Amino acid sequence: ETLRTAELNTGSEGELELTQKNHFLYFIDPVFPSQDPLDRADFNAVEYINTLFPTEQSLANIDEVVNKIRLKIRRLDDNIRTVVRGQTNVGQDGRQALEEAQKAIQQLFGKIKDIKDKAEKSEQMVKEITRDIKQLDHAKRHLTTSITTLNHLHMLAGGVDSLEAMTRRRQYGEVANLLQGVVNVLEHFSKYMGIPQIRQLSERVKAAQNELGQQILADFEEAFPSQGTKRPGGPSNVLRDACLVANVLDPRIKQEIIKKFIKQHLSEYLVLFQENQDVAWLDKIDRRYAWIKRQLVDYEEKYGRMFPQEWCMTERIAVEFCHVTRTELAKIMRTRAKEIEVKLLLFAIQRTTNFEGLLAKRFSGCTLTDGTVKKTEVPPPSTNPFLEDETGTETDEIVIEKSDTDRPKKPKVPDNPFHGIVSKCFEPHLYVYIESQDKNLGELIDRFVADFKAQGPPKPNVDEGGAVLPSCADLFVYYKKCMVQCSQLSTGEPMIALTTIFQKYLREYAWKILSGNLPKTTSSSGGLTITSLLKEKEGSEVAKFTFEELCLICSILSTAEYCLATTQQLEEKLKEKVDASLMERINLTGEMDTFSIVISNSIQLLVQDLDAACDPALTAMSKMQWQNVEHVGDQSPYVTSVILHIKQNVPIIRDNLASTRKYFTQFCIKFANSFIPKFINHLFKCKPISMVGAEQLLLDTHSLKMVLLDLPSIGSQVVRKAPASYTKIVVKGMTRAEMILKVVMAPHEPPVVFVDNYIKLLADCSTDTFQKILDMKGLKRSEQSSMLDLFRQRLPAPPSGVENTSSLSLSAPTPEQESSRIRKLEKLIKKRL
Repeated sequence: ETLRTAELNTGSEGELELTQKNHFLYFIDPVFPSQDPLDRADFNAVEYINTLFPTEQSLANIDEVVNKIRLKIRRLDDNIRTVVRGQTNVGQDGRQALEEAQKAIQQLFGKIKDIKDKAEKSEQMVKEITRDIKQLDHAKRHLTTSITTLNHLHMLAGGVDSLEAMTRRRQYGEVANLLQGVVNVLEHFSKYMGIPQIRQLSERVKAAQNELGQQILADFEEAFPSQGTKRPGGPSNVLRDACLVANVLDPRIKQEIIKKFIKQHLSEYLVLFQENQDVAWLDKIDRRYAWIKRQLVDYEEKYGRMFPQEWCMTERIAVEFCHVTRTELAKIMRTRAKEIEVKLLLFAIQRTTNFEGLLAKRFSGCTLTDGTVKKTEVPPPSTNPFLEDETGTETDEIVIEKSDTDRPKKPKVPDNPFHGIVSKCFEPHLYVYIESQDKNLGELIDRFVADFKAQGPPKPNVDEGGAVLPSCADLFVYYKKCMVQCSQLSTGEPMIALTTIFQKYLREYAWKILSGNLPKTTSSSGGLTITSLLKEKEGSEVAKFTFEELCLICSILSTAEYCLATTQQLEEKLKEKVDASLMERINLTGEMDTFSIVISNSIQLLVQDLDAACDPALTAMSKMQWQNVEHVGDQSPYVTSVILHIKQNVPIIRDNLASTRKYFTQFCIKFANSFIPKFINHLFKCKPISMVGAEQLLLDTHSLKMVLLDLPSIGSQVVRKAPASYTKIVVKGMTRAEMILKVVMAPHEPPVVFVDNYIKLLADCSTDTFQKILDMKGLKRSEQSSMLDLFRQRLPAPPSGVENTSSLSLSAPTPEQESSRIRKLEKLIKKRL
């Protein structure tokens, strides 16, 4: 009890010491593990005392325990005293070791200083030793430079004297080597031009170069006079050496020699093929190229060794001939533009491109510096099925006559540097070719129209999934030929003009051949007339399309799909052929939209035909006396009639659209979207309906629902699962019809239950629909009024910002719904009349 009291009285200071002790023990315990409870970090004195004295009887040994603890305390004090005394001696030893380390550092510093002093003395001694050697090195360098400069000066002075003497004697062979050496030596004196003697030698060298240039030009003028009819008999060794000298002189001398020689060499060409000569016209363009071939062979034989090989004189003559020919042809074609015909133009272009291909095989094109080079990029491998491989087909060549036995291969090859060097002059006149293609395509379309009228629609070919009109393949084959020809003639603006022509006749084909031959429906919605107002059209029969007409519609649809896909491929191929800068101007989207419209119209005709065939059956359904039905039997006759029409039309359409399955799916979806709302509208006309009548209608509705679900594969030996998008539409629409009938079958008493059941089953907040349900049940006006009031009260609150004026209908108003509104208007006007 005394120990417990002492612990409680220690206060905050005792708590602080205990906390510090616990922290110390916490960190020291992992280093010196101990089993003694007094060494634990979470030591609790009370618990420890209770452990020593668990009972009151154990307090009898308290003196013995206290003596043991005091003995332990004395031992700990002795240990602490011994450790403290030992630490006193350790500090004294440390100070002694530090003093010894300081003395050693001082000795080391002294030794380092001695080494540094000795190194400085050694460096000074080396400098004194090498000072004389450096002076000797500088003297040697200056002496070597002086000797070299004097040698160069001697060589320069002697070379200048020799150069002047050789120039006067026209010793061009020696001058060529000497002049290059003099020029190289003179470069070493560029820093000494301030010295009069050096400057004088430099001026003499320039004067000798100028004199050589004038002298060589005079020699070439004498050998190849600009005016003269007689040409030298052969090359001159003097002129050959003079060309070597010209390589060292100013480049203008070399250019002047080349210019004069080529001009003199082509002077005969300008005379023979003057504009007023008969051979200058396009029909004899072969003679131009035959002439230059002979001249090049003659040059190689006579002058091939006179000019250095690096001058490429043969290629320069050919390139200059091309420039002159392009200029002359452009001039004569401007003068005689009215005489240019398509065949003549294509003949001239073919021969010209053949010649350009021959130049590409013979020469490298290294002399083309005037920007006439037109390198074509190698097109990447195409997966486009519109064109076959163009490298080996005859359509790639411009064929004028089948009997042309010397027809060359395709001249336009990738990376031809000479492509367009002459044929560029024909591009302004390609409008003749474009106009010809415009005329030919117009005649082709007219022939297609005439053939269709004469031969009639293609025969149904159900086994191959419907027939595509053969004229569309002929049209695109002709497009292919035109595109390849035009791309060989030009890849610039003429390709854009040809694309415009393609667009024009794609649209004409779509409207004249496809849309123009779609069967016309007998019913017309061209407006209200007195006759239409006075006739009851609810039960009128509408003429159906024949088997041949249905096949024709499917054939036109398949043809339009083929044209749509091929037009897209045509656009891609045109973009590959045209220049990159004009690629954005090629756009056949409008024509593709036109074919899409033809497809949509074809599908709409098929839907309208089947929809109209079902109209009499639905009209018969609405006119039946459903309140007099006494028992539920098999499906009604009108359902049998609808199923019969579906089984007659759908297999024909499916078989003829087997190659275009997605459009058959569209047909099914559009028919479902048209038929189901019309069926529901006719349901509302069945009034009043008895309980048995509603059950019969529910059975009929289920039968129609199953038929519609099976519509895509009806009458087919291969049963396919209907597309999910179609199935969703049918299930949603016909389920709504079934819910309407279930609401009609429900008793209207009590009214609250009936209204809640209607809202739950139909989820329709329209009072108009609820009114129709009440009419179908045959309720009186007084009962309907109370029901409508209750219905308005039981309606759920509409979302914020939305008025309760629209119902949750199947889809947007269809044309059939709009027509029903028009019929209501007709009845109203008839009553007024």
